[in-house]
Amino acid sequence: MAQPDNKKFFENLTGAGKAIAVLTSGGDAQGMNAAVRAVVRMGIYVGAKVYFVHEGYQGMVDGGDNIKEAKWESVSSMLQVGGTVIGSARCKDFRTHEGRLKAAHNLVKRGITNLCVIGGDGSLTGANLFREEWSGLLAELVQQNLIDEEAAQKYSALHIVGMVGSIDNDFCGTDMTIGTDSALHRIIEVVDAIMTTAQSHQRTFVLEVMGRHCGYLALVSALACGADWVLIPEMPPEDGWEEKMCQKLSATRSRGSRLNIIIVAEGAIDRHGKAITSSIVKDLVVQCLGFDTRVTILGHVQRGGTPSAFDRILASRMGVEAVLALLETTANTPACVVSLCGNQSVRLPLMECVQMTQQVQKAMDEKRFEEAVRLRGRSFENNLRTYKLLAHRKPESELPHSNYNVAVMNVGAPAAGMNAAVRSAVRVGISEGHKMFAVSDGFEGFYKGQIKEVKWADVGGWTGQGGSLLGTKRTLPAKYIEKIAEQMRKYNINALLVIGGFEALECLLQLNDARSHYEEFCIPLCMLPATISNNVPGTDLSIGADTALNAIVETCDRIKQSASGTKHRVFIIETMGGYCGYLASVGGLAAGADAAYIYEEPFDIRDLQSNVEHLTEKMKTSIQRGLILRNENSNENYTTDFIYQLYSEEGRGVFDCRKNVLGHMQQGGAPSPFDRNFGTKIAAKAMQWITKKLNENYRQGRVFANTEDSACLLGMRRRAMVFQPVVQLKDETDFVHRIPKEQWWLKLRPLMKILAKYKTSYDVSDSGQLEHVALNRPRESEVLAAI
Repeated sequence: MAQPDNKKFFENLTGAGKAIAVLTSGGDAQGMNAAVRAVVRMGIYVGAKVYFVHEGYQGMVDGGDNIKEAKWESVSSMLQVGGTVIGSARCKDFRTHEGRLKAAHNLVKRGITNLCVIGGDGSLTGANLFREEWSGLLAELVQQNLIDEEAAQKYSALHIVGMVGSIDNDFCGTDMTIGTDSALHRIIEVVDAIMTTAQSHQRTFVLEVMGRHCGYLALVSALACGADWVLIPEMPPEDGWEEKMCQKLSATRSRGSRLNIIIVAEGAIDRHGKAITSSIVKDLVVQCLGFDTRVTILGHVQRGGTPSAFDRILASRMGVEAVLALLETTANTPACVVSLCGNQSVRLPLMECVQMTQQVQKAMDEKRFEEAVRLRGRSFENNLRTYKLLAHRKPESELPHSNYNVAVMNVGAPAAGMNAAVRSAVRVGISEGHKMFAVSDGFEGFYKGQIKEVKWADVGGWTGQGGSLLGTKRTLPAKYIEKIAEQMRKYNINALLVIGGFEALECLLQLNDARSHYEEFCIPLCMLPATISNNVPGTDLSIGADTALNAIVETCDRIKQSASGTKHRVFIIETMGGYCGYLASVGGLAAGADAAYIYEEPFDIRDLQSNVEHLTEKMKTSIQRGLILRNENSNENYTTDFIYQLYSEEGRGVFDCRKNVLGHMQQGGAPSPFDRNFGTKIAAKAMQWITKKLNENYRQGRVFANTEDSACLLGMRRRAMVFQPVVQLKDETDFVHRIPKEQWWLKLRPLMKILAKYKTSYDVSDSGQLEHVALNRPRESEVLAAI
């Protein structure tokens, strides 16, 4: 892994002479420590002095030992720790002018003029006020002879960059806040556990989740577990909801379901502003239906535990981006907040975001609920729209009758989230008036006629199931194309949705090629990427990859913990992914790896030796553990065994080695909340596209579609969900190694190296530029939504 020239990097981004302070304020959230770690290490990397401010703003006001210089080792072993290691506290003193004056004095004494604040909108608003008052505060300090004029001149401007740490995801301007994904993990773990006991006893469970002012956690967890009913503050139910809810629960039971799940946000209200509590909902169900009903209030368990892989990556990316923003800021640059839009980091004016967030609450207070939902942003809107589409089954008499038959199938290796996608596709298809057919065992089952109609109730409870309930095979259709065409005729299939990995792309290309010989394939064809390897061209993310990352990170945490208190030890971990290094690279970033060997970035014996020397140097400090990830096909000669033996020999006397091949555990288990949600929304979008194409291409009593744009892959590209003709993806694909020719996540690899103390270059061309909240909302015609 030859290191690129980093001259340009340091010329443009030197932080020499700068001092940066990082603090966490308000409530805690999983992933805050990952953000603190990234700020500290990136700051030190560019030559800045970095300080911890313990106990949030209170520590800044009190000064003394609360403001300490951070060293590289200060943030070791904190990536996997929940909460915030540097502490957080509500601070009344900072709300006063005197308190802010003390805080300013404490910062100037240490030469700190760059502040990175990780907290909610209240914490960030306080930071912005502090910045606006800064020059006046310095003038007062000069008047009181606490600092001299020279210091006031030298430290005349305070620069603020914010990161939002909040499990509620209640801050406008970002698709996800740090901690939200981890909170969803806690909720879904509980829901999955409750579902088993509820089925045993035929019970109804009412779950109360956090969200005093924002219903994001309730809404997304309801979407991710297929809850029967959800109550959130942004969209109170219409009058008479009590009867409608009980009718829905009763209808679900009458169709054979043994359980009901109702999710209530703690801030849920009705249209008149009256609180709807979990106990009210329970009493209602018991009185109206007589169902055995239990209440579970999750409380602070949602804030606790280990941060998810998503939160670690998000926080690490945001932390690095925050340091870059501080280095590039000038006296005239407004305070900004680092946000996530789709799959990209963006910088937004802090107060624009705060004002938008306050507008949401104002709209809710004034009972303008539709506007409140719109102001929450595109991610929230699309979650709500998709939930409504899937949760409430219309009576047969109200459904449109399209007379179209649509088949759905899985192809390739199983991936967590496939079942959520199938459930979503079936139910949206039925809502659109189509007759839905499920194909078992991929194209092998297709040519054998393993095709049957599926109804709404047939896919109940599928969202939380791992693997592929339909069955999936790697068989490609070309060999059996005539038999498949025969089955298409037999069942009069008018559109096909294929959910799978690289094989699914090859399948669609073969079906597209077969159109010239078989009119049966002149129908809308759509593919959804679903593979743990995340190696499908045309999309930044695939269904199943997040679950695999969490499995890798959880295992790495346990493995590293096994070395706690023992002698110095280095672990060599082999991940799956074929020739695609996504799991090794992004898993390495999330787990705090020292290196990740992948096919896309060739390495030789000199690189291996350099890594050994790096670890040897590292072990001389207080750091006791090293972690190396290797993608399974990264190099045919430098195998996991070879690297293990090399490290064992070269590290003799300094550290010992252990190796672990993770294998198929990365494919198994219950899908993560992200994969359930991603699979659900992307499949709903695909079915709506299929309906549109069916209607566009219906002529003279039949469907005929043979244009390029009628055989598409739906994937996430940067900020947008886009349909791309599969024939246009050929040029972007390395078919020999089954990977895209260009992969966005390669830009994350320098982050892992920087955070592991390697000297490397970092491409800042893709870093966030200051935008505006209004511009941060892509047009509905262009995108689905970021997850």
